[in-house]
Amino acid sequence: MLNTAVKAARKAGSIITRASFDLDKLTIHRKQENDFVSEVDHAAEEAIISVLKEAYPDHGFLGEEGGYKKKDAEYLWVIDPLDGTTNFLHGNPQYCVSIALMHKGTLNQAVVLDPNRNELFTASRGGGAFLNDRRIRASKTDKIEDGLIGTGFPFRQLENLPEYMKMLENVTKTCSGVRRPGAAALDLAWVACGRLDGFWEMGLSKWDMAAGALLIREAGGLVGDFAGEDQYLESGRIVAANGKLFAALLRLLQQK
Repeated sequence: MLNTAVKAARKAGSIITRASFDLDKLTIHRKQENDFVSEVDHAAEEAIISVLKEAYPDHGFLGEEGGYKKKDAEYLWVIDPLDGTTNFLHGNPQYCVSIALMHKGTLNQAVVLDPNRNELFTASRGGGAFLNDRRIRASKTDKIEDGLIGTGFPFRQLENLPEYMKMLENVTKTCSGVRRPGAAALDLAWVACGRLDGFWEMGLSKWDMAAGALLIREAGGLVGDFAGEDQYLESGRIVAANGKLFAALLRLLQQK
């Protein structure tokens, strides 16, 4: 199943890379405020689903652009064909393909492909996390003051901005740096491989988080919601960090 997901991700990555050379020819639609979609998103998702459906016709699919198909299936693929669309449309090379497989509600397989760096992040439940077939682990940073923390602004849900700005203030005052690259699935993959020590964001969807969350857990990191519980896929609020910083980052986010 992981190999099939990799095949699907690479097919989508090829579509995205070809389109990146002709950005001025793309048709772009605004889904909602600050949230865009192009025909590349649709073409990449269709390519992913066609590969997966050919191999597993009985599986269900949850895609950012296509919604649910076979919602009650035992196996559910959770797909973001192009995470970081706004970056992509501006020629900013920080975006990725994200594919996760859930079995009876439990994350089972994960693929995040960065087509710009040709970096392939993969994980299977209980089997570890890998970058281009090399084992990866979350960072060893043990003091929150030394931590480099990633985040994402609540650009779709601006009513959350006051709450978020307090969190940003707390983290900025405490940690060594805060970064906002603009593609949550890739940010989470970077926590898994130690490029970021932690990450938090609110207002995300399942397809933004699913693959990255499994990568982090298989790399020895921790993932939760803002209460430290396991409801992040439902709430859209995620905190992730290496095992030594998770509790400290959570405390910062909970400070009033």
